[in-house]
Amino acid sequence: MRTHAQAVVIGGGLIGCSILYHLAKFGWTDVVLLERSELTSGSTWHAAANIHGLHDSTNISRLQHYTMALYKELEAETGQGCGIFQPGSLYLAQTEAREHQLRLQEAKARRYKMNFYEVARDEAERLHPLVDFDGIRCIMYEPEGGNVDPSGVTAAYAAGARQRGAEIHRFTPVTATEAQSDGSWIVRTPKGDIHTQWVVNAAGLWGREVAAMAGLQLPLIPTEHQYFVTETIPEIAAMGRRLPSVADRDGEYYLRQEGLGLLIGAYERKMKFWAEDGTPLDFGHELFPDDLDRIEENMLRAIARVPAVGTAGVKKVINGPMIWSPDSAVLFGPVPELNNYFCCNGIIPGFSQSGGMGKLAAEWMIEGEPSLDMFAWDMARFGQWAGKSFTKARVEDQYSHRFKIHFPNEERTAGRPVRTRPAYDRQKTMNAVFGLNFGWEHPLWFAAEGEPREETIGFTRQNWWGPVGREARMLRERAGIIDISNFAKYEVKGPGSESWLNALFANRMPTRLGRSCLTPLIGKRGGIAGDFTVTRLAEDEFMVIGSGMAERFHQRFFKAVPLPQGTTFRSRTEDLCGFNVAGPSSRDLLQRLTNEDLSNEAFPFMESRRITVAGIDVVALRVSFTGDLGWELHCKAADQVELYDALLKAGNEVGAGPVGSRALMSLRVEKGYGSWSREYSPEYWPQEVKFDRLVKMDKGAFLNRDAYAAIAGKPARDELIMLSIDARDADATGGEPIFLADGTPIGQVSSGAYGYFVEQSLALGYVKAGSARAGDKVSVAILGRPHEAILLPHPPFDPEGKRLRS
Repeated sequence: MRTHAQAVVIGGGLIGCSILYHLAKFGWTDVVLLERSELTSGSTWHAAANIHGLHDSTNISRLQHYTMALYKELEAETGQGCGIFQPGSLYLAQTEAREHQLRLQEAKARRYKMNFYEVARDEAERLHPLVDFDGIRCIMYEPEGGNVDPSGVTAAYAAGARQRGAEIHRFTPVTATEAQSDGSWIVRTPKGDIHTQWVVNAAGLWGREVAAMAGLQLPLIPTEHQYFVTETIPEIAAMGRRLPSVADRDGEYYLRQEGLGLLIGAYERKMKFWAEDGTPLDFGHELFPDDLDRIEENMLRAIARVPAVGTAGVKKVINGPMIWSPDSAVLFGPVPELNNYFCCNGIIPGFSQSGGMGKLAAEWMIEGEPSLDMFAWDMARFGQWAGKSFTKARVEDQYSHRFKIHFPNEERTAGRPVRTRPAYDRQKTMNAVFGLNFGWEHPLWFAAEGEPREETIGFTRQNWWGPVGREARMLRERAGIIDISNFAKYEVKGPGSESWLNALFANRMPTRLGRSCLTPLIGKRGGIAGDFTVTRLAEDEFMVIGSGMAERFHQRFFKAVPLPQGTTFRSRTEDLCGFNVAGPSSRDLLQRLTNEDLSNEAFPFMESRRITVAGIDVVALRVSFTGDLGWELHCKAADQVELYDALLKAGNEVGAGPVGSRALMSLRVEKGYGSWSREYSPEYWPQEVKFDRLVKMDKGAFLNRDAYAAIAGKPARDELIMLSIDARDADATGGEPIFLADGTPIGQVSSGAYGYFVEQSLALGYVKAGSARAGDKVSVAILGRPHEAILLPHPPFDPEGKRLRS
């Protein structure tokens, strides 16, 4: 066994072998995989191993199609069979909402030239004559859908990795992982130790235990999961061909052919946890006792749809463990608090995603960043706040509603609240409806007396559409008070603070006290890794404000630039709260509470200072994400309620009141402002998001300057544009494809909202550079249906910024 390696992968299941294969394929051949037992032990060997390409997330769809295509390449490359069956998959919609979901996925498939399309009932009956299609609103067909052999695929990855020089050691448990001062690791085993640059935790059911060796707690918990295989069904035996699988997600089961029978699996409402306090180390290829009564309701729905299931005997039952994260997506990426420790844990649809995960993991470790923005998978989306009780509640919700549609803007309540601000109880009494942002509860909107305080969910406009419009119009016409405490806030102090910030960010830091600047953070490939507002509060003190949901994600970048001696950096997100007071009457509102001169001459746009508001010390910034006249006020958390009460009282005097984040979304879209993880992403270059003016190449070195320099002179591949859409009952939310009139796909929506003040359905998005220009008519696939839209030459609200700077 090697004593030194570029990477050690812990776990010999499907994902561990895929990561090993891709590391070797990308050029790291000095890599080792350690497996405590046999390959495929744990949850790999008993998986149903279905494969499908379409997903609500466009990038995940792209990775799933990569994975499906890779299996045939693996067979040809290694000679190891993957047991690939691709008779196709039929997707059924029983409800209007499911039809909307499938039609949107079909539109995305056209955008990326993926093979997924609608079929008529007679064609569906020809494809699968055993299915009763009564009550089905629409049927989609994916010709490449099917399943693979779990052991065969894992063995193929392993064979491909070995052919490239990687080592695999079975029956070699890891007993310790020890971090070294230079960022490397010692991985200890009974057969010897390995000094490695990277540790990869792909330990599946034992991911928690392996993480604990490094002092890390992962939000994971296992459950039982069952499927069964029928005896031979005569109609199948006489068919002479393989039947397509059936995705009847409204029926809450999955079904495909297995041998000459059918395999039926279910995610039942009466789910069952397993090994909550830790996976037994001696567990391997065992299964749990059958418990088909638990999935009886799901089975009955499957029988109603495919009557042949009801007359077939049960050949075998598989009841095995799966391990879940709080949102059922993988915990993926380098651990921000550790050096060179990579996680890939909690994978559910592993056989659809294994290749994509392996590819992105190899890119991230070798090249420093994945080629696709995968924040939806990034382990940094959870923090320490995602403890055991939250994880358990969310996993129960995810498992028991596995096939429930994740609607746009949906806020699930399981496990909440986790983190609250002092004003939370006050906002509850004001009929606030709350959302979740990196564990924090924050107001989405405020219900008036008699209005429901629970949101309805769907693809069309929901019950919050009217109340949110009321708040947005109030702010535009008078003023509004928005709780922005969930913004990430940082303090940089010390003699080297300015030089450190200049070495981190691409813009030139403010040199004058009380001045703020907007700056991008550049990623490893030259794209936008973040956008921040930096304010100089004193000669040696700065305040930095960024995306709250990305606080842990951005730790990786902050760590990459060493702090000068005597300079400190710390997060203030927990101990500072904030409000944005915005709108044409915001100056009048605030002037009632402070003796500070708030006139435009004394306190212009992008200025800041420490002032007293209602007797409370605050940092006031003359900025507003609403695009309107406004100030951000940041105070100590202990003062939040007192400040809130004073602002609300003064607001009442000018006809203003509380405003939630749903209205803020509408207001910023009206102004054409982008936001991180939507418009701003590592996938997009500064010149594509109109941030190149904020990158100061003449100021000296900054993080990833060379990466930007390599692409700075290149023309934009995509252009950030704004659309006004002819939409009557639904608005774009993000991900909807954009087509030319002739059906040519040219881009997709990044954000969408109804602009209540300008009375237009609006969207921000990206189109291929040169494919369309202002005034051109295009089509946006809202609800999967074409909606006419026009490219706007400028934002419909205050395009010249007169109100912002008034």
